[in-house]
Amino acid sequence: MTLVKRNSNLTNIPRLFDDFFVRDFFNQGNNDYSSSNSSMPSANIIETNSAFEVELAAPGMSKKDFQVELDNETLTISGERKIEKKMEEDAHFVRREYNFESFRRSFHLSKKVVDASKIEAKYKDGVLHILIPKKEEAKALPPRTIQIK
Repeated sequence: MTLVKRNSNLTNIPRLFDDFFVRDFFNQGNNDYSSSNSSMPSANIIETNSAFEVELAAPGMSKKDFQVELDNETLTISGERKIEKKMEEDAHFVRREYNFESFRRSFHLSKKVVDASKIEAKYKDGVLHILIPKKEEAKALPPRTIQIK
């Protein structure tokens, strides 16, 4: 927390630059514009011959903080966590801001391509891994040589 002394004689002047040096103006595209500087977790999507793999970077969370749902052709990954800080007995609040983080990401999956009944998810080392198997008919066939007659 930063304490800022204000001159009470100047209370009518707009405080245009109050947090000018605190905000990150160059990274606004990745922030969810909350005051806690939390951001949307980054995702990698990898396609192999047999499946799609989604990796969602969310360090500091636990597997109970996530919810993964499939509704028709939309895979939705959401997560939330509330961080509470313990204080010493003789401490008192000058200012208290709760730290609550949440996110929600959705991805479109084609029923023609993926086998929705076999989707698996696991959380390990700060990364949520979701395996989305392809249907047999959607898997790429190996190249074959065609005989010329």
